[in-house]
Amino acid sequence: MTDTLVEESAGRLFADLVSPALVNAAEAGTWPADLWRAVAAAGFPDALAAGAESPGDLSGMADAAAILREAGRHAAPLPLAETMLARWLLAGAGIAAPDGPLTVAPVDHPSGFVLGWEGAIRRVSGRAAGVPWARLAQGIVVCIEDHVALIAPGQAELRNGKSLAGEPRDDLSLDAVVETKRAPAGVDAVLAFRLGALTRSVMMAGALDQVLALTVQYANDRVQFGRPIGKFQAIQQQLSILAENVAAAGVVAGAAVEAAVRKGDLGFAVAVAKSRIGEAAGKVAEIAHQVHGAIGFTHEHRLHHLTRRLWSWRDEFGVESEWSSELGRLAASRGGGGLWPLLAGW
Repeated sequence: MTDTLVEESAGRLFADLVSPALVNAAEAGTWPADLWRAVAAAGFPDALAAGAESPGDLSGMADAAAILREAGRHAAPLPLAETMLARWLLAGAGIAAPDGPLTVAPVDHPSGFVLGWEGAIRRVSGRAAGVPWARLAQGIVVCIEDHVALIAPGQAELRNGKSLAGEPRDDLSLDAVVETKRAPAGVDAVLAFRLGALTRSVMMAGALDQVLALTVQYANDRVQFGRPIGKFQAIQQQLSILAENVAAAGVVAGAAVEAAVRKGDLGFAVAVAKSRIGEAAGKVAEIAHQVHGAIGFTHEHRLHHLTRRLWSWRDEFGVESEWSSELGRLAASRGGGGLWPLLAGW
């Protein structure tokens, strides 16, 4: 019940404040300050950390996922998922989180940074490509094995870039003394990467929900040859495939969130979710744009705000082939007698 109320609250906030004009302005380089203030005032960036019953606990993931699904549904141009994860990591390690938006790195593989000693203090070095919102973040959180490091603005060298969705994706190079502490038991770089994949999966599920709604509405409104195009059998068949993929994405995203909250097999659940939702993103975007035709690509239309984010998010925190390979490794490690309990238990 709690996550439903949170989802409704988040849905109202994003519906009121995230307009196509705001998304277009953000993609042109304007930081949506009013939107961030509203999100911060609602307590959304702290949802994951505040829900933790102890350092490293993921009890807050249900509320966090409910918020992120609505953020994805409305294509909210904010580093909300990154800030949630960063604050959770910092809280678990006992590092004070800076005010404002934060981000995490890396997003292309679990490792990429090295932790060394400089006298009695720790030094972090490494590189990361396509770090979300790095140039606008008040801090970049890196998980190096079982340590958490907070990189302050100006400590890392950044090369600005953009995703397919027009959002900041910056290359980072670091060799500096930064604040570093040991993560709580069970938290390491692999878990941080899995949680990043989980947040992307949930956001993609929300975006897919909205793509389905827009496409069905357009098919019912658009009249050709004297009747709505949604009445044509060929269009109906395509819409059924679209709806099938959206439904599957919602199921596996929800199951992965439940695995996090209930301390289930998170590695397996995230691998299923990220691989299946990434596959769905490609199929759904293709069909949606075929049904909409050219209007779906116009600057004013909302469809491309969603589909371009789907294409961008599916590439972050592991692509489908990588997570499919992980599924194979997990299945093989259980042996012939362990596969069915793995499937049934998930």
